[in-house]
Amino acid sequence: MYLSDCIPTGIVTPEPLLGPGDAPPVIELNRDGAAPILFVCDHASRIFPTSLGRLDLSPEILDLHVAYDIGAAAVTRQLSETFDAPALLAGYSRLVIDLNRGLDQPTLIPEYSDGIAIPGNHGLSEAGRAARIKALYHPWHRTVAARLHRMETSGGPAPVLIGLHSFTPVMAGLKRPWQVGVLWDGDGTLPRPLMAALAAGGEIHVGDNMPYSARNPSGGTLETHALDVNRSGFSIEIRQDLVADERGCAEWAGRVAEALKQVLPYIKH
Repeated sequence: MYLSDCIPTGIVTPEPLLGPGDAPPVIELNRDGAAPILFVCDHASRIFPTSLGRLDLSPEILDLHVAYDIGAAAVTRQLSETFDAPALLAGYSRLVIDLNRGLDQPTLIPEYSDGIAIPGNHGLSEAGRAARIKALYHPWHRTVAARLHRMETSGGPAPVLIGLHSFTPVMAGLKRPWQVGVLWDGDGTLPRPLMAALAAGGEIHVGDNMPYSARNPSGGTLETHALDVNRSGFSIEIRQDLVADERGCAEWAGRVAEALKQVLPYIKH
């Protein structure tokens, strides 16, 4: 049994969260890609299930970083194509449920995000919470687990899980000096040379477990499917002002791809 299946008993399940016109909870790219990499972007989307409306938020909030990781989905798509690698994109906004959190974390379904109130998440019933977990959280983590298992049993090299995120240039009034960060723990065989490759030339300031750290237990996608089970994996965080448009996404997908080619020499191009 997968850990996230452990929903308290006695909960009355409401009507299904997703209707026939809604997007799928997980978008799979290049399902049969040959590279031993699985790219995942769990904050890819800013959309909401029709049944939830906009969680009583004004439309402009959907354009902000609180709703999704700006630029991350576009970078993920380009890396998937560059490496002929499978990739998974989350179908719904992190404000509905944050797939990169453990089920016991208070920010799983946030009532506030970066000081912004999320009215539709206030006073959420246990049944409403369970519906989001069932419709969105379980499918995401089951798909990540299944895709990695399929890759591990294919007879090729052991897969590497690579998460793609973006971060705000300023948080809590403090400017963040890094253009990109690598989040990792344990085995530094891949993350350390990756950081060196990204920083080569001296133009890029790379954060080593900055602006967030994979060494703080979170129950997130990277920890659950790689670090906690002795799989190879790390996350890449790109500053959002650098990937806010198509040109920036293409430039940074290229930068990351070139660095990964140096770190993963067994990948053929």
